[in-house]
Amino acid sequence: MIKIKILFALLCIGLLNTSCYQKESNIETSEITFESLTCNAKINPTAIESKQPIFSWIVAVEGNNKSQSAYQILVASSLEKLNNNQGDLWNSGKTEEAKSTYVKYKGTKLNAVTSYYWKVKIWDEKKQESDWSEIQSFQTGLIDEANWGDSKWISLNKDTRTSEHSFREYKTGPMKAPIMVNGQAASYFRNVINTEKEIENAQAYICGLGYYELYLNGAKVGDHVLDPAPSNYDKQAYYVNYDISEQLKLGKNAFGIILGNGFYAQDISWKRDPESDKDMSYGPPTVRFLIKVTYKDGSKKDFYTDENWKESTGPIVFNNIYGGDTYDARYEINGWNTLNYNDEKWGNAKVVTPKLKKISAQQIPAIKKLKEFEPQNVFKAPNGDWIVDFGQNIAGWVKINVKEKEGQLIEITTTESLLRNSKDVFQGSTGGGANGMAQIYKYICKGNDLESWEPKFSYHGFRYAKIKGVSTKPDSKMIKAVLVATDIQEKGSFSSSEPLFNKMHSISKWTIVDNVHGIPEDCPHREKCGWLGDAHAFCEYALYNYDMYDFYKKYMEDIRTQMRPTKGHNNPEIKFQVPTMIAPGKRTSSYAKLDWGVATMYLPWYNYLHYGDDAIVKDYYKEMKGLTNFYLSFKDENGIIQDGMGDWCPPRWDRRKNPGAMECDPIISANAYFYDILGVMEGFAKINKDAAFEAEMKKEKEQLKAAFNKNFLVAMPKTNLKWYGSQTATVQALQFGMVPELEIEQVVDGLVYDITEIKGWHHSTGIHGNRYIYTVLTKYGKADLAYQILTTPDFPSQTYVMNNGFTTWPERQFEWETMEGPTNSLNHPMHSGFAAYFYESLGGIKSSKDNVGYKVFTVNPEFPKKVTSTSVTVPTPYGDIKNAWSLKENVLSMDIKVPFNTKAKVVLTQNEIESLTINGEPYLDNQEKYNLEVVENTNVILGSGNYIIKYKKF
Repeated sequence: MIKIKILFALLCIGLLNTSCYQKESNIETSEITFESLTCNAKINPTAIESKQPIFSWIVAVEGNNKSQSAYQILVASSLEKLNNNQGDLWNSGKTEEAKSTYVKYKGTKLNAVTSYYWKVKIWDEKKQESDWSEIQSFQTGLIDEANWGDSKWISLNKDTRTSEHSFREYKTGPMKAPIMVNGQAASYFRNVINTEKEIENAQAYICGLGYYELYLNGAKVGDHVLDPAPSNYDKQAYYVNYDISEQLKLGKNAFGIILGNGFYAQDISWKRDPESDKDMSYGPPTVRFLIKVTYKDGSKKDFYTDENWKESTGPIVFNNIYGGDTYDARYEINGWNTLNYNDEKWGNAKVVTPKLKKISAQQIPAIKKLKEFEPQNVFKAPNGDWIVDFGQNIAGWVKINVKEKEGQLIEITTTESLLRNSKDVFQGSTGGGANGMAQIYKYICKGNDLESWEPKFSYHGFRYAKIKGVSTKPDSKMIKAVLVATDIQEKGSFSSSEPLFNKMHSISKWTIVDNVHGIPEDCPHREKCGWLGDAHAFCEYALYNYDMYDFYKKYMEDIRTQMRPTKGHNNPEIKFQVPTMIAPGKRTSSYAKLDWGVATMYLPWYNYLHYGDDAIVKDYYKEMKGLTNFYLSFKDENGIIQDGMGDWCPPRWDRRKNPGAMECDPIISANAYFYDILGVMEGFAKINKDAAFEAEMKKEKEQLKAAFNKNFLVAMPKTNLKWYGSQTATVQALQFGMVPELEIEQVVDGLVYDITEIKGWHHSTGIHGNRYIYTVLTKYGKADLAYQILTTPDFPSQTYVMNNGFTTWPERQFEWETMEGPTNSLNHPMHSGFAAYFYESLGGIKSSKDNVGYKVFTVNPEFPKKVTSTSVTVPTPYGDIKNAWSLKENVLSMDIKVPFNTKAKVVLTQNEIESLTINGEPYLDNQEKYNLEVVENTNVILGSGNYIIKYKKF
C-alpha cells in the first residue's frame, strides 16, 4: 500500500512539473530523455544525512557518439519554486562539465527532517540544450542526536514468560551434556496517541537494538523484516524512516512494537564457557521510536517512546538468531496493537541508556521476504516424521498453516542436506555443533481452527524441513519456504551457449543472495558472520550483478568500527587500528590476517572501479593507510611480509585432518595480494593528494615484486618451466602483473603443466586462486583449458559439485559420494567469486582503471571454442552496457550498447581490425561517420550508441 501511495505521489509531481514548466521557445533542443535520476544513488530517497547530497542522471539519446558538455541543477525548498525555475537553495548555473554522476550539492545548508526538490538539464556535445528533467525529491533524516527530541530508549521491565516451551537445549561440541537456556524475552510495547488536527505529514523513525516490527492500528508498518541491519551496536546503530502520513488518522491511534533479540541481544550462541556471564550480547533488547507530525495548519508535534508506554511478554516465548523462534499460540494477545485493547494489566516500560555512540539512517536496502517455495517432494523419515524438500537451498524461514489440538507442539528442523541414502535429514552443517543450537522452529497450537504462523526474529539456511507433530501429510497449503534477504536489486545478466555455465551463474547468484542480511555473510546458518576474506572474494562478481553501492559503504563502516588498537609486528611500540577477521559483532576471531584484512582496501577499490564515486576512497583513506602500514610492519629481512591466512578451502583440505592439501604457502598468497594492494593504495594516495605516501607505495611495490620473484619463482622439477610453487600463487602472480616480462611464457606453461600433467586437468585452488584461474588462463590464450577445468564431471570441478545436486556452492571441496552426508556449510559465497569470469572474460567487459565507473570500458570477449555465443548486461552509473556476441564460420559478431556519455575500447589485433565492419560497413569507411579513434595501434574507441561489430577471429 505504501509503494502505491509513493508512486501516486511521484506521478502527481511529474504531472505538476509537466503542467507548470514553460519551455523557452528560442532555445534549440535535442531529443534527450532522462531515463533515471538519483540523489545519493537512490530515486527520491528519504532520510538522507549527508551534508552534500550527490546527483546523477542516466540519459538516452538517439544516434552515436553522444555525450554531455554541460549541466545545470536547480534545488528548491518547494515544488512551486522549482516549477518556476527558482533554485532558491542551489542553482549550479550552466556548468561546463561532462560529469553526469555524483555531482555534489553546493548550495545552502540543508535542514533535518525536510523535503527538497531538484531537477536538471544538460547540453550535449553539440551544445544543444535538453528540456528540464521531471522533478525529483529527497528528504533529510534526523541527522543528529538533538533531533530525536524527548524520545527515550525503552526496554522490557519484567520477563513474565511462563510457557514450558520457553527453554531450548544448548550444547557445543566440547560440552558433555546440554544445558537449558531461554535467552532474553521478546518484548511487546504499546501506546495510544491522539492527533488533534488534520494531518499534512507524518514521519516515523525507529531504531531497534534487536530486531523489531512496528504496528499502527493493528497493521504492520512497511514490508521490512529483520530490521535494522546488524552493526557494532555500541559504536554505530541504524534507524529506519517510514512515511505514515496516510496511515495515521485524526484522533486516537494505537502503536505497537514487538522487539526481539537479533544479534544485539543474542546471549546464548558462541559462548566459550556456557556457565560464564560473558556472552555475545550488547545488553537487553531496547527500542527508540519517534513520530514527527506536521498538521495542515503548519503546526507540529512529536510523539515518542517513554516511560508511559506499556510493556508485556507474549506468544514469542523464545527467539535466537541461530536457534530459531518458539511461538506458543496459547499466549497470544488478541488486539494488543489496536485501540480497543485493555492494557491495564501491562506494566510500564523501563527507560534505559544503552551504550551507543551514534545512530544513523539505514541507507542500504532492507531485508524483505523475497520469494516463496512450495514443497517439491514430501516423504516420511524412518522415525515417522515428515521431510519436505523445497528444491533450493535458501536463507529464510518456513510459514505454516495447521489445524491441531490445543497444546500440540509442532517442531520443524531445517537442514541443507539429506543422508547419503536420502532417507533422513543430515544436520552436519546445521546441527549446532559450532554455535550450540540446531536450526529449529517450534509452534504450540492454541487449538482454534486453522492457525497460521511464520517466525519474526530468526532466519535459517536450508533446503529441507523435518516436521514433527502434524497429523496429516504436509503439502503446499500446510507449509512453504520463504526466501528472506537484503533486497539488493539484480541489475546485471549473463547467458551463454554453454548450459553448464548458465547453471554455474545461477548457483553463484543464489549463494550470494542467501548470504546478504545487512552484511556479506560467510553462511546463513552455522555462523552468519561477516568474514573479511569471504567478503572480498565474491565482491567483484556481486558488483557485476547487483546494485551494491550502499551495501559496501555500510560494510566499510562495520569494518572501521570493528578496528581496535594492535601492536605492530616489528615495531611493537606502535599501535595501529586493525580490524578483526570478522566484522561486525561480538564474535571477532583474531586480528585480521593480511589476506583477510585486505578487504579493507579491496572493497573501496572495487566499489570505486565499478561506480566511479571516490567518496568511499576519501572517507576510509585514514583507516586504509594505517592498516597498510600495519602489514608493512611484518616485513622481514628478505622483503617478504610474514603474515597470512592461506588459500582457504582448496580440494580435500581440512585444517585438522588434511592441512597439507593447502598446497599454496599462506605467506606467498598473502604477499601476492599485498603487492596488488600496494598498487591500489598508490592510487588512493594520489586521489587524496598524499604525495609522500604515494611515492612510498610505489617504492614498496617495486621492492616486493623483486623480493617475491627472488624468493618464490622457481623451476619446476624435470622441466624447463617455472612457477611459484602452486597453482594459486602462479595465478595470482600472473593476475597482478608480478611475473617478469621475459618469464611470462615459461610461467604460463608451468601453470598449464601442473594443471594437465600433475593434477590431471584439474584445479587445486582455494578461494584466492579460484577467483582468478579461469580469467588468467583465458587471458594467456588457454581459454579451452579453463573450459575443461570447469566442465569436467570429475572431482573437484564446479560441474562435479552441480552433479552432486547442490543448488549453492558448499564451503568445502570434498568428494561427497564418500561421505555419510555433507559436512560443513553448503552455502558459502566466497566460492562465487570465480563467476566474475563470465563477465570479464566471456562477456569481455571491464571498467578502465584510469576512467573508473565505466566512463571508459574495454570490450574484449575471450572464450573457448565450445562457447559460440554469450550475452551480458553490466549495470553502470551511466546506464547498462550490453554485449551480445556470437561466432559463426570464424566471424565474431557483437551487438554492443555503449551508454550515453561513455566510451568503449574494443580490443583488436591487427588482423581483426583489417576485417572489421561497423553497422555493416567497413571500418575505414566509418572512421569519420562515427568519429572513431584508434589507440594502442589496433584498439578502436567507440562513443555512445548501438553498434553491430563484426570481424574475423584469428
